[in-house]
Amino acid sequence: MVPADEQAASSPAAPPGVPPAKPGFARRHWGKLTLLALIGLPLAGMGIWSAAALSYSYSTGTRTGYVQKLSKKGWLCKTWEGELAMATAPGVSPQIFTFTIRNDSLARALSSDMGKGRVAVEYKEHRGVPTSCFGDTPYFVDTYRMVEGGDEPTPLP
Repeated sequence: MVPADEQAASSPAAPPGVPPAKPGFARRHWGKLTLLALIGLPLAGMGIWSAAALSYSYSTGTRTGYVQKLSKKGWLCKTWEGELAMATAPGVSPQIFTFTIRNDSLARALSSDMGKGRVAVEYKEHRGVPTSCFGDTPYFVDTYRMVEGGDEPTPLP
């Protein structure tokens, strides 16, 4: 039995014999709610940011050259990373265009066509992607095609 003065101190408005009111949801689960706010909200924000960055393209274009490297990279998220050597004129060192492929079937098809001649890759540039899990470069290749007559040199003006 609880003495009357302790019962009055715990709940001054409760009539005698009635148990004290149960604390609210936030008071009972404050630790879980704090953990959710510290971890869940930043993850949700990063997910929304990633979806927005990947749904809008900053630029689109086509680059032509020789695929000199294509490899699957990543610790957790595996993406195909490649290099396209673009020669502007014979005897000039080529510029290297690095790109990312997220589609495995497209990467396998491009890999099988490596060394067969020039290719034209069509890409979309997505700036502001918050993590490298989606690719190491902002250039994502969607399609490619073989370029006919890629072995003869381009005449200089």
